[in-house]
Amino acid sequence: MTDAADTTSAAQPGAAPLFDAERRATELAILDSLRSVVDPEIGMNVVELALIKQVLLGPNETEVKMILTTPFCPYAGSMIQQVKEAAEEVVDHPVKVTILAERWDPRDAGLMW
Repeated sequence: MTDAADTTSAAQPGAAPLFDAERRATELAILDSLRSVVDPEIGMNVVELALIKQVLLGPNETEVKMILTTPFCPYAGSMIQQVKEAAEEVVDHPVKVTILAERWDPRDAGLMW
């Protein structure tokens, strides 16, 4: 019988934990920090607008994958830089921001994370 606190796979000794609480706490801290980045035209932050699609934590670099509200957003450069800086306040290594080609749907706002 396996202990309920043991989150490693019994079939694979030495496997990575199925749930890493510290890693998840860091992801949530990044998302909280990203709430400071506001789209100036809409007046809502990038998390509420569902522009942040994924946060990938790595040992030497973190990647934030996001979309923009419009393909030709006049504030894209500024918002990307703010996302990078806000995430770097949480982690002790560089953050890469990748813009995805996915279209933003305003109906998603307020539903993510």
